[in-house]
Amino acid sequence: MTANTTASTAAPSAPAPRILIVYTGGTIGMTEDLATGALVPFSFDHLMKNVPKIGRLGYELDHVELDPPIDSSNMSPAVWAQVAKMIADAYDDFDGFVVLHGTDTMAYTASALSFMLPNVAKPVILTGSQLPIGEIREDGTENLITALQIAAARTADGAPMVQEVAISFGRHLWRGNRSTKVSSTNFGAFRSFNYPPLANMDLHIDFHERLLLRPAPGKAFAPAYAMEGAVAVAFLYPGVTEAVLRPQLEAPGVKGLVLRTFGAGNAPTEQWFTDLVAETVKAGKVVVNVTQCPAGGVEEKRYATGDALARAGVVSGLDLTCEAALAKLMHLFGRGLPAAEVSAAMRTPLAGEMTVL
Repeated sequence: MTANTTASTAAPSAPAPRILIVYTGGTIGMTEDLATGALVPFSFDHLMKNVPKIGRLGYELDHVELDPPIDSSNMSPAVWAQVAKMIADAYDDFDGFVVLHGTDTMAYTASALSFMLPNVAKPVILTGSQLPIGEIREDGTENLITALQIAAARTADGAPMVQEVAISFGRHLWRGNRSTKVSSTNFGAFRSFNYPPLANMDLHIDFHERLLLRPAPGKAFAPAYAMEGAVAVAFLYPGVTEAVLRPQLEAPGVKGLVLRTFGAGNAPTEQWFTDLVAETVKAGKVVVNVTQCPAGGVEEKRYATGDALARAGVVSGLDLTCEAALAKLMHLFGRGLPAAEVSAAMRTPLAGEMTVL
């Protein structure tokens, strides 16, 4: 087992790390609207004015931002494409990237960027905060500074320590497409239940190098901006009826669907349900089975109910998060792949998003 590695800044003789901050909005840069009392996105200058100690890092920093910055509840595939393009356009000029983002949809964006930026060999670190920078008691300052240090960290041979899309929040660095927001109030707002933290941030930043993703040898960084929005999520619950579920599965134009099932991938055995799912697959739609449980995954052969879905042509999502499954479907259909190829690709890891035994 490889020992953990403690982050270090560049040696005095080395060039200062060049980091691009991509500011999308979110709580970290918000301020209070005095008329309504609501939090609204403010400017990047406001953000930096409240964190003067960033200058002590000794990094070369630049920034780009959405115009205007948005609340992350307004995030969309079109905005993901903007963010991905900002990173790709500056890729050769910077050593790392920090994306400031609202927490509510951060896991969706991290998942999407992991597929939109295939073979990325530099750190793309998303972070944000639960309280706005500028308040007396807040978490944004530490989150921002830590994310910058992670983006600047190097291995012993000088390569970027992190070469993937990740979320840095509170005391942990998580793989982006393995992450889920688990608390609306806790400063440790994110968890990755099916993959360990990439780093722990306490007195030191301790990286777990054996867990870090590395791009496939010989494959170049090749951004892919197109995301197909004709993908949906259906949530099963006790008592779900055909009248409720059929319109979701038969919605015109929908190409793929994430089916959120019980436990290890189980679903009702009523005839109407199994017939409906089989009809949906026969109609050319890709249906992916993802468990509602935060930890664990789909084991389609474990129970008869899960096996029935597999026999109907439903794809096992294994231990994918809902966020990653949705983003992956959008990405694969965005590449123009037919349903059969999308189904096959959903079973194969593209960016460390799933465990295949």
